[in-house]
Amino acid sequence: MDNIMIQDRAAGALAGVALGDAMGMPSQTLTRAAIHQAYERITDFIAPMDGHPVSHGLEAAQFTDDTEQTLLLAKLLIQGEFTDTAWATALLEWEKDVRARGLHDLLGPSSKAALESLMAGVPATETGLRGTTNGAAMRIVPVGISIPFVGARLVDKVEAVCRVTHATGEAVGGAAAVASVISQGLSGLDFDATLEGALEAARMGCERGNPIGERDMAGRISLALDVAKMGDEAALAAQIGTSVASRESVAAAFGVVRLAKGDPWQAALISANIGDDTDTIGAMASAMCGACSGLSSFPTDKLAVLKARNQFHPEAVARDLLVLRAQHKDGDV
Repeated sequence: MDNIMIQDRAAGALAGVALGDAMGMPSQTLTRAAIHQAYERITDFIAPMDGHPVSHGLEAAQFTDDTEQTLLLAKLLIQGEFTDTAWATALLEWEKDVRARGLHDLLGPSSKAALESLMAGVPATETGLRGTTNGAAMRIVPVGISIPFVGARLVDKVEAVCRVTHATGEAVGGAAAVASVISQGLSGLDFDATLEGALEAARMGCERGNPIGERDMAGRISLALDVAKMGDEAALAAQIGTSVASRESVAAAFGVVRLAKGDPWQAALISANIGDDTDTIGAMASAMCGACSGLSSFPTDKLAVLKARNQFHPEAVARDLLVLRAQHKDGDV
């Protein structure tokens, strides 16, 4: 892999988060039937329906907490300032800013409870022991970009990043699987070639976290991939589920990538219509597609709208994260 291709894939992973997030923003929390009733089928960036319970106040192509928290994590990693306390403080400050903007897409239930406990004096080793939702997996892309997929090093960092809010086997396993696809994609692999490593990372992650919730994330992901072979979005939603639980949404995201044949735009479209946690499923799925196909695989017109609407510059963030990746490769960090 030459530097240009690595940079293209790193930027593609970040852009995938934003694309899937923005496409799924109008339909998040809605059932498949409600999405159809409100929008028929989402085929492009659109504004949320009037009175949307979460996305009210946002505009077409605007991304949400998935991308904002991904960029927040990237900033701390790039600055070398990631600690449990710094991460907790950054997330709480982020939520304060969201409230000040009059928006409703706030911290998820696992993150909110854990951060409040940490600030109340509960040790960081204990705050995330109940968090099984997908908040860790949705923002894990910077870890996958910044660390090569070598041995247990990547899973070690995933576990550390999950600790404060999502220190369960289900959440760590799900986040490790997503991060491993990202990291391997930057090494030149296509999606199918990353799956063996992703499933092993899921197994390792499940062994690291508190043993509550799903204990076989690798099995759940494998099942979703098998269901997706039928080429049926509705079957994937029905058999795997699309809720905020990692066992459902992370597995579903892998199935979406297969349904989309690795295309980030198609992954975003499928996710936007799949129901429930559409923006997070889209963020994870399109990020994995982007890491395995690059920014150059995105529709240029859609990418231009996404960047302009959000003042979003994935190439610059990707370059800084790749500096960390090079340091890890050389053994400096």
